[in-house]
Amino acid sequence: MGTPRKQRRKFTRPTHPWQMQRITEEKEIAVKYGLKNKREIWKAQSRLARIRDQAKRLLTLKGEEGEKQRKDLIQKMNAMGVKAKSLDDVLALDVSALLERRLETIVSKKGLVNSPKQARQMITHNHVYVGSHKVSIPSYIVLAKDEDSVRLADDIKVEKRVTEEVKKG
Repeated sequence: MGTPRKQRRKFTRPTHPWQMQRITEEKEIAVKYGLKNKREIWKAQSRLARIRDQAKRLLTLKGEEGEKQRKDLIQKMNAMGVKAKSLDDVLALDVSALLERRLETIVSKKGLVNSPKQARQMITHNHVYVGSHKVSIPSYIVLAKDEDSVRLADDIKVEKRVTEEVKKG
């Protein structure tokens, strides 16, 4: 666990710093999801690697306890909003599956804002609610049950919504 003063990294850096293919892929992902830097991609990759390692370990377990843990992992992934029916589905996941569940991505996909960067700004400025809770962390993982309750604060008007209302009225 350790002390809060000596936090450890939650990701691993790429083994080789100058691979053009990896750099271009990361750049495309960062633009698509409006990420601040590549460290956020590396965090998602590390989280996915931990989930895959858990799934691999559960494949080797036998008996009643192994079945229970397998069902728990699949339920956890489904609750997160990642569709998985078996451990093979969990092992086949890619980074975009986790990045799609970020609050920043969900706010921009719902059309509450004009761009992913604007979504990040609204979140960090405390203008986004998940249910009745104000969330100021763009990397917050939104559960499937909470996805419909994501909304902007009532006093915020985004230009996109205003222009749509003008067109209708």
